Amino acid sequence: MLQVTDLHAFYGKSHVLHGVNFHVAGGEIVALLGRNGSGRSTTVKTIMGLVEGAGAVAFAGQPILGLEPFEIAHRGIGYVPENRDIFPELTVHQNLMLGEKGGAGSARRAPRWSFEDMYRLFPRLKERQHTEAGVLSGGEQQMLTLCRTLMGDPELIMIDEPTEGLAPKIVALVADFLRELKRRGMAVLLVEQKLTIALEVADRCLVMGHGQIVFEGTPDRLRADAAIRKEWLEV
Repeated sequence: MLQVTDLHAFYGKSHVLHGVNFHVAGGEIVALLGRNGSGRSTTVKTIMGLVEGAGAVAFAGQPILGLEPFEIAHRGIGYVPENRDIFPELTVHQNLMLGEKGGAGSARRAPRWSFEDMYRLFPRLKERQHTEAGVLSGGEQQMLTLCRTLMGDPELIMIDEPTEGLAPKIVALVADFLRELKRRGMAVLLVEQKLTIALEVADRCLVMGHGQIVFEGTPDRLRADAAIRKEWLEV
């Protein structure tokens, strides 16, 4: 579904990604792991057209590197940024409606996700559906941005640090959300710091270091490889 080949990325003259190669198959959850500064967020931003890149990125067999972010979204890729980017003066429900109107699959088939699905996944959003998003807590805003992206009915969703800075109860809700994506057969590229969650939900793990992939394998292989964890993941 997603094929990344020899991907390089740049912030001005700074060369951040150095030949990244990986793929995400349909219905597969791939966790992209690594310390801060390893290139994980830059990878998803480059795929999404938010950072200048070189190399090749193909989605559903079609090249997308160099397209505008809205064009990539229309191809069927959803993106949940780390900074959430909700619309603060719109209500929860209105934010979800904006996600629905941008749905990539709406013209091809019935959407897989509904407002009822979102409110079932996160009952707190149903309680707050008429509240302006700007007054929500950080955890509630994270729930909202996850659901708004799903309302676009993407074929693949890229999620950047969904549990960063959240209270343990909210982290547990986000973990349940990821399990639901897995049950529904969604393709997911997950950037995550919390190794326990990533190892639980992922089919494969990629570890990044210095702008390159330094490990690829199953969660069980990563659990068993203490040297990789010590060198590239543990603080």
